[in-house]
Amino acid sequence: MTPSEQQAILSIALLAAFADGNNDEREREEIRRLAESLGSAPGAPDLPGLYREVLLKRVDASKAAAALGDATHRQLAYEMAVCVCDADGRTTEAERRFLAGLAGALGLDAGVTDPLDRQAESVAELTEAAAPATPVPPPAGAPGPVIAAQPRVAEAELDRTILNTAILNGALELLPQSWASMAIIPLQIRMVYGIGKAHGYELDQGHIRELLATLGIGLTSQYLEQFGRKLIGGLLGKAAGKLVGGMGKAATGVAFSFATTYALGQLAKRYYGGGRQMTSAMLQETYAGLLGPARNLQADYLPQIRERAGNLDMGQIAALVRGN
Repeated sequence: MTPSEQQAILSIALLAAFADGNNDEREREEIRRLAESLGSAPGAPDLPGLYREVLLKRVDASKAAAALGDATHRQLAYEMAVCVCDADGRTTEAERRFLAGLAGALGLDAGVTDPLDRQAESVAELTEAAAPATPVPPPAGAPGPVIAAQPRVAEAELDRTILNTAILNGALELLPQSWASMAIIPLQIRMVYGIGKAHGYELDQGHIRELLATLGIGLTSQYLEQFGRKLIGGLLGKAAGKLVGGMGKAATGVAFSFATTYALGQLAKRYYGGGRQMTSAMLQETYAGLLGPARNLQADYLPQIRERAGNLDMGQIAALVRGN
């Protein structure tokens, strides 16, 4: 894939990120940071410039689609757009209009787009299943959580859960299928929900999403980051269902999903174990301090990550997210 084709696909992904018009300033800043980070990779397109072009509406889906002559690349662009649109929940009416126009610009018929749309809906359902939409009320007369509540499970068991989730998400990062990257966030949400519950907190989707946003783990930007890194690093290829090229590049990515998941889990353990007393600044500082050791740790577990990637399927992921 040429740099101009990479740029066209990433343009479409950025357009999808802003299709609903609801991105707040924090999410825009995270996407801007992401564009600068990916744009600094060797041989990468000028993503910071591309980000500005999209914000200023100087590029549209038709113009980007015109740069994609290969049918596989056009389908990949649509897949990425669908995933990004579904990042923060089910597709809105504005996003559906965008996707319909994009499908027309890419020359894709319903036989191609419908399965991709259904796939994205399936993963959106997984995100909803990862934690309740609203907090589960405690039984009548039951005491609420207390500061520094004692966990209901052993500390070692929490650490084992965090490590296993990090290995699983690292393995998903190595797969080329779009559903693989989309499953990372539901698994992170499920992990945080379980850690909170172990410390006596019945969390909901809104609280966990707000925690992720505080840490700079925006849902839309995280999908963009995963797809962008795979696209530039050479992991996305035509061999669906197989590990293709660039594993070394993926393993050394600064935002590799093992490290972010492991650091998030360790932060959640401290936060809920300490009675949710950390300020936003303390959460951000602690998370940043945990990322470095987590990146170092990922190298030790790379063999297990690769082994896990060799036998994953959507059914297994769905069962794990739902807690089966």
